[in-house]
Amino acid sequence: MATKQFKLPDVGEGLTEGEILQWLVAVGDTVTVNQPLCEVETAKAAVELPSPWAGTVTELLFEAGTMVDVGTPIITIDIGGEGGGGPAGEPSTAPQPAPEAASDEPAAGLIGGAAPGGRTAVLVGYGPRNTEAKRRPRRTGDAVAARATAPAPPASTATATLPGADYGSGGSAHPPLLTTAPDAGTKPVRHGGLEVGRQAEAHALSEAAAPAAAAPHGRGRLRPLAKPPVRKYAKDLGVDLTTIVGSGNGGVITRADVDAAVSGEAAAPAAPARAPQETGGEQRIPIKGVRKHTAAAMVASAFTAPHVTEFLTVDVTRMMKLRTRLAARPELAGLKISPLLFVAKALILAVQRHPMINSSWDEAAQEIVVKDYVNLGIAAATPRGLVVPNIKDAGRLSLAELAGALADLTATAREGKTFPADMTGGTITITNVGVFGVDTGTPILNPGESAILAFGAIREMPWVHKGKIVPRQVTQLALSFDHRIVDGELGSRFLADVGALLHDPGTALAF
Repeated sequence: MATKQFKLPDVGEGLTEGEILQWLVAVGDTVTVNQPLCEVETAKAAVELPSPWAGTVTELLFEAGTMVDVGTPIITIDIGGEGGGGPAGEPSTAPQPAPEAASDEPAAGLIGGAAPGGRTAVLVGYGPRNTEAKRRPRRTGDAVAARATAPAPPASTATATLPGADYGSGGSAHPPLLTTAPDAGTKPVRHGGLEVGRQAEAHALSEAAAPAAAAPHGRGRLRPLAKPPVRKYAKDLGVDLTTIVGSGNGGVITRADVDAAVSGEAAAPAAPARAPQETGGEQRIPIKGVRKHTAAAMVASAFTAPHVTEFLTVDVTRMMKLRTRLAARPELAGLKISPLLFVAKALILAVQRHPMINSSWDEAAQEIVVKDYVNLGIAAATPRGLVVPNIKDAGRLSLAELAGALADLTATAREGKTFPADMTGGTITITNVGVFGVDTGTPILNPGESAILAFGAIREMPWVHKGKIVPRQVTQLALSFDHRIVDGELGSRFLADVGALLHDPGTALAF
């Protein structure tokens, strides 16, 4: 048996750890080159890691929910074609390993392999692709029957998330998982970001409807609620967590519950947790993933770049009227013509007049780097925390193209599927606090950028217009900038130009 261990790669730029959100394969599954193995949450996004080899999964080295350091083996794959075939005496149905698998390193273009410029490929499509992924072969009836009669592996299995399930009040951003065994002979479907067979999906739904106690141990039942350290502690002591009733909030199994099970005191259901003291309870949330990265970046930015914030109140009544007219035009049909679209376009036009605002400070080289392109960052709130993906070269896009790019960017970010490459290389950022009903704020610079614009809520307010006090649509802008690069005059002129474009969009003809 020739086996290889796949190590957790750096799927971003300088990342040191990642959390395994869910496994997309199970022990005994046959995998092909570039087939997703698991979903990992890094400090920037959730990504799927593809297999660099073809073969059979022999071991999953970590459970879902575990934080793993970059470079640590996470899965073992038999690339010799053994362990995944049919009954004895028949040829194996597992695909033979790719030619590159004979060497110790993955081939160029595959994850972990060589890429142009001396870099290392960390994602599918990063660098030249010399190997084709082949369709997973359909098992014959004998092979399926042999697999059905084989003992179920004791370790992890592929996971599927049940939509609409009640995940309790534990405060976790990720729901508990229902473990199932996908059948390779069925047509795969996309289910909550995970490919499972139609038969496996139906099996998962039927198992969820039955009481958990009636399901056999292992596949087809809800995972017991417990934190990764508690799971490891129970595993070391040989305790089956499915036999324990958790005493923590929401039925979470604690270390004390495991100790009670070892001493034989957990035969009866655990007593309800004590009511919190009058001072109120507390909840502890691990600092990891996107939130950990964002916190470190904001602290570094706040104490590295000297921030200055300026404010401007703008009458945007004309802009809102133009928005209504543009939304009715056939070339913009189906696109969301939002106020943010006008702010983005105004900012891009103002950058063309004041290029120094679109620059960065290079401390090592003692240089100011002025960008002749605009990678427009849009701060987006997601279930995993704040992320700032950016639209590459936004200055070259038409209004319709910019509207489509904004819609795609925000939708992808909310689904947690933003690629790490889309969150690097930004040059200037907009944060739309108005969607939360907030008027304005003092935003902190995105690291590596010299300016960020906060766009507040648009409200109907009394305003002096043509010598009379009349109701008008009014918003507030706040521009924070790096005072090492942008002085007060440049910051003020830039903010005034953005405001003028929003007040009277026709001013754009003079830019």
